[in-house]
Amino acid sequence: QVQLVESGGGLVQAGGSLRLSCAASGRTVSSYNMGWFRQALGKERELVAAIRSIRWSGTTYYADSVKGRFTISRDNAKNTVYLQMNILKPEDTAVYYCGLQYGDFYYGASAWNYWGQGTQVTVSS
Repeated sequence: QVQLVESGGGLVQAGGSLRLSCAASGRTVSSYNMGWFRQALGKERELVAAIRSIRWSGTTYYADSVKGRFTISRDNAKNTVYLQMNILKPEDTAVYYCGLQYGDFYYGASAWNYWGQGTQVTVSS
């Protein structure tokens, strides 16, 4: 049984920071691709950051919209993945989801195997 539990969302002013956490159970996060997606109201779920499995040397991916502001990391001892979000903008407002993917890395949400329940991030202007 795979379970992903997100935490750390909230309300923050533009320019502020938040750190999201995704605690995993049932699977070892280093053995799978782990990603952070977001879904704004009325929009599709999009990948914002990912860290590939150790098979792919743990390389990271960032969407252009968050490069230089967001950082994804993994704590193998805690089996937890983090998303540090700095210089937040109102357009970052969304529900953020943690995802786990088996096998090869694909960007699309439909190619991911497990999801957390989501955590709301709201950035006020």
